[in-house]
Amino acid sequence: MKTVVYLALSVLLASSNIALAGDVDPAKLKKKKLTPQGLYLSARESYQMVSSEKDSLLFVDVRTPAEVEFVGAPKDMDANIPYMLNDFAEYDIKKKRFKKVPNSNFTVAIKEALDKKGLKKDSKIVLICRSGSRSAKAASLLHKAGYNNVYSVIEGFEGDSSKVATTKGQRIVNGWKNADLPWTYKHSENKMYLEL
Repeated sequence: MKTVVYLALSVLLASSNIALAGDVDPAKLKKKKLTPQGLYLSARESYQMVSSEKDSLLFVDVRTPAEVEFVGAPKDMDANIPYMLNDFAEYDIKKKRFKKVPNSNFTVAIKEALDKKGLKKDSKIVLICRSGSRSAKAASLLHKAGYNNVYSVIEGFEGDSSKVATTKGQRIVNGWKNADLPWTYKHSENKMYLEL
């Protein structure tokens, strides 16, 4: 009888939108998504953490302001602080996009956002990008600056690219948007990163 109940519960959880703690297996992550802190969240886990701990953590979208404006962002993000910025004066022929350059103000802007919320260097910081690579790099940079409680959303906002022939390259595999979590195109000015 216990086996039947457990099996039924497993099927119910698998078919629902409920994420269990520990959805992310670091051993299965690509190297580019690994961080020194080793703190990883799925999109659903990050939503649950941000919803339940909103006042005690900082939720940052590290994509470029253009991505946030035109692709959308999580409704509950505290700030858009890009890890990389677009250099519209240079085009990367190999990657078929404008060149991206490091944001030299990244760690300063993170500290300012923490201060604004009344949080400390050891407070939780949740980083999200497009698909989990930039958030991992941003977490690594923050680690070097002494921030050790930094989580990376490994699926990102748009998710990983499909490898299936008919949808190859489309970001439909996972991620915040594909999990149907709350997001918006409209952001208040105080949350957006303004380049000077």
